[in-house]
Amino acid sequence: MDTIERSANRVHADDLVARAAALKPVLRERQRDTERARRVSDETVADLKAAELYKVLQPARYGGYEQDLWTFTRCAAEIGAGCGSTGWVYATAAQHQWQIGMYDDAAQAEVWGDTPEGISASSYSPGGTAVETDGGYRITGKWLYCSGVLNADWMILGARIAKDATSDPYTQGYILVPKAEFSVEDNWDVVGLIGTGSNDVIVDDVFIPAHRMLTLEQALSGRPPGAAVNPGPLWRIPFFAAISLCLSAPAMGMAQGALETYIDMIGVRKTRGAALSQPQSMADFPTIQTRVAEAAAAIDAAKMLVRRDCLDIMRIMEEGRPLTEDERARNKGDLSFAVKLARRATDLLFESVGGAGLSNDAMTQRFWRDLHSASKHISLNWDMCSTLYGRVSLGLPSGTAQF
Repeated sequence: MDTIERSANRVHADDLVARAAALKPVLRERQRDTERARRVSDETVADLKAAELYKVLQPARYGGYEQDLWTFTRCAAEIGAGCGSTGWVYATAAQHQWQIGMYDDAAQAEVWGDTPEGISASSYSPGGTAVETDGGYRITGKWLYCSGVLNADWMILGARIAKDATSDPYTQGYILVPKAEFSVEDNWDVVGLIGTGSNDVIVDDVFIPAHRMLTLEQALSGRPPGAAVNPGPLWRIPFFAAISLCLSAPAMGMAQGALETYIDMIGVRKTRGAALSQPQSMADFPTIQTRVAEAAAAIDAAKMLVRRDCLDIMRIMEEGRPLTEDERARNKGDLSFAVKLARRATDLLFESVGGAGLSNDAMTQRFWRDLHSASKHISLNWDMCSTLYGRVSLGLPSGTAQF
């Protein structure tokens, strides 16, 4: 395909964020059903597509908007404030639109040529070994925690790469596999992010053409194959600088959703019981006021950290230079600490929800469960990220962590 018509698509960033925010009421209405189904509904995915939110980071050649990282973050946070599971699945799929833009032009044409609205899911930890063969690779394996797989047209799967079946792998990469060539094991049974449908994926002796492999070296180079046809600054961003972002963004939204639904709940709640002579508004209690203020400040602080990193990365890419090790380590630390702040905010609120707040129909408790679950992801784990950030700041070797 020579070129796909470049969209006359200069949609303003604030308009995209407003579209995401407009979906919050219906996403909250669907929260309980999303948990019961253990997946995001086709109806919700259709709503996200109708709002053109999967186009935020997609190459303009395929109708995308090639917006900056902060615009993507704000959109993902708004969706996460509507439903934690939906925010998680949306953010990963929308980020994949950026990642697929790194692949060879032939791979992009396969994914989007006939279906520019196609979306994907992923599991980056190597679940199998891609063995080199004529024209590509053969691979068999099993991949865990494939969030949004039931909504996906394609999978991006981490794989070790070996010269032959008897050789040790010499590097790793990420393969693109169409829906017809993988199966799903329905085994997602958890306490939070229940609606993400993060099931396992199985691939059995499938041929992967060479153009559907992105090696780790290419992903980190700032000059991936796709940059030849997508010359914008987005495709100079090294892979791991954006991966944590697509997870921290919906997590911040979950905290915002917890705050908003808590305020709605507390605003109409009154005390009851023999300890007081007459019911009092919960909102009149200074301890409640303090919790709301501290939670709001923590969420704002998290957003400011992430905004700084997004703007810095885009500025550096515009300058045409690579991120330094110090900058990459700070980015990793900032995104993880932002989620720690968001979790702290949600804990402050949940500690005072009372018995009514424990109902499965209560949204604050669902945001609390979802955010605690999100923070357990290895890319957001503060113990790991803080150690990495601290080591690099102290001039020590960074170790084996990928960042």
